[in-house]
Amino acid sequence: MIAAASQPNEKLPDDPRPRPKWQTREWLEARFVVLTALAIGLSFLSGQLGLPHWLTTVFNISAYITGGLFGVIASLEALRHRRINVDLLMVLAAIGAAIIDQWHEGAILLFLFSLSNVLQNYAIGRSRQAIRGLLKLYPTEAKVRRDGNVEVMKIDRIAIGDVVLIEPGERIPVDGLIISGRSAVDQSPITGESMPVEKNVGDKVFAGTLNQQGALDVEATQAAQDTTLSRIIKLVEEAQDTKAPTERFLETFEQYYAMAIIGSVALFIIIPPALGLVDFSSNFYRAMVLMTVASPCALVISTPASFISAIAAGARNGVLFKGGAYLEAMASVKAIAFDKTGTLTVGKPAVTDVVSTCELCEDDLLRVAASVEARSEHPLATAIVNAATERNLVLTEVEDFQALTGLGIAARLDGCEVYIGSLRYLEQRYPIPHHLAEHVEDLQLEGKTVIGVVREGGCQRCESCDQPENDQAWMGIIAMADQLRPEAAGIIRRVHEEGIERVAMLTGDNHRVAQTIAHQLGIDAVYAGLMPEDKVRIVKEIEAEVGPTAMIGDGVNDAPAFATATVGVAMGAAGTDVALETADVVLMGDKLELIPYALRLSKKARRVVWQNIIFSLLVIVVLIIGAFVVDLPLPLGVLAHEGSTVIVVLNGLISLLLLPEFQRRRQQRAD
Repeated sequence: MIAAASQPNEKLPDDPRPRPKWQTREWLEARFVVLTALAIGLSFLSGQLGLPHWLTTVFNISAYITGGLFGVIASLEALRHRRINVDLLMVLAAIGAAIIDQWHEGAILLFLFSLSNVLQNYAIGRSRQAIRGLLKLYPTEAKVRRDGNVEVMKIDRIAIGDVVLIEPGERIPVDGLIISGRSAVDQSPITGESMPVEKNVGDKVFAGTLNQQGALDVEATQAAQDTTLSRIIKLVEEAQDTKAPTERFLETFEQYYAMAIIGSVALFIIIPPALGLVDFSSNFYRAMVLMTVASPCALVISTPASFISAIAAGARNGVLFKGGAYLEAMASVKAIAFDKTGTLTVGKPAVTDVVSTCELCEDDLLRVAASVEARSEHPLATAIVNAATERNLVLTEVEDFQALTGLGIAARLDGCEVYIGSLRYLEQRYPIPHHLAEHVEDLQLEGKTVIGVVREGGCQRCESCDQPENDQAWMGIIAMADQLRPEAAGIIRRVHEEGIERVAMLTGDNHRVAQTIAHQLGIDAVYAGLMPEDKVRIVKEIEAEVGPTAMIGDGVNDAPAFATATVGVAMGAAGTDVALETADVVLMGDKLELIPYALRLSKKARRVVWQNIIFSLLVIVVLIIGAFVVDLPLPLGVLAHEGSTVIVVLNGLISLLLLPEFQRRRQQRAD
């Protein structure tokens, strides 16, 4: 059965779209099932109508060939690798039925066995197609501008540097940067975001996303085979073939169990008739029933079916598990270590406080600082300019701009010299006023970065300043801090509700800043002033004290900690090569709410797996008892046995693949 599971059919970039169904092995197996049913029906009619016996035999043999062909192929393949699988047990049982002239029972066994295989492949295929459906997001052609000419070409001909013209309502064919235009882009296939994202010149776009109302000119930064979408598809298909520990154990168990069944059935065939307890024919028939119902089909298929469904469900919602092993490991996590910058915070500083020497001069202070900082590319400068823009302040061109490395900036504005930078640097020119110094101390205690602004000539926008001349040179101070994600505190609370015993924060910032943030978020433990190698040590300590630990970071400098932790989780990884390569679990969207979802999904998968295992074992026990106590007929035994196999597959499919999708759509409608 396992050998017949579907395998990926698509190839990138030669043909980035799925092959027709009629070319797949699964479709061929389905047609053989129909032929088997037809042969069984003709055999039955032949016997009822009194047609020649040889014709009935032909129909029976035909049913055996069409119903058992793929089982024989799978059995021979397994034997070639010195393995015994459940297909061999079914084939032997059918051959045994033919030996005792129970052709109909043997044919029905093969029919139900084949039908079960087809249904399993269909169910598991639904999980795989949830990801392969992303291939349909690729347009087949695109408009490309080359050498001043616009031509329509296949997407596999688009080269890095080509300019692709995207009309409203079109799918974006390649990863690239917007060089002209503005639009909203639906990125849900890549990041799981439910709302379109505004895109402007300089922003990155991903293949497979949907351009909405505006026209865009996009410069390709990746070829078709290297896009984020193609890498997602490759990662998930590899993940679906990566086995979890429970799955590996059951596969090993299958080998010994199958050998034990074959040995036990052989002894059962020989010993009771040899002792004169039963006749050979009836005992042999019961042995075939026993071999059929004791087969561990449902037990073996239950685990991969559930894990594949969970991996597919996660990927459709923006969470990539890179294998069943990591999905199972995520369910056992007891502690989470968060990187701070870019994970619990947005990773970009913002202005939090503007303190001028005169309250009426606050806007002037920000206008002057932003006018000077507009020439700088430093993140703090960007924060100041953004704050001025939010207040609709008009910036002024500056002269004699000079960046003083490690100190600050000097420039001439409105005929005055302006200096912006560290307080230590500015105090060398003018002592900081006492009332500003008090504010500086309070702001620094809050973990904020404080810079000063000095303008020779002081305040020029109001007449209310009565500061001494030296004090008037100080326009004021500006405080900035990396902003916490608004949802961070709620997410920390939710992961605790999911059973996480300890939430830690790892950061390179000083201890005072880290403690302030931890207090705001409700974090249990804080580790500050860390280098990347220190994070590895801390993760080991947490695992030793609490248990399995997940390390969650941005994937850039957290790779060593990812490798050390039970599970490494990279967030905001759409288009980030480092995160896609180093983490065990990848959150494609830059959204913290994907973390509780990943925890719930992994625990749900583990719960479904154990539901299926227990159910499969109970069915086997009941059917074995039935074979001895009530002379269970072979067709009924096959029906119950194969029915249980389909049930466990559908349980995984419905619980892990379809249900999250329904919930997501219902939530979107509610929003």
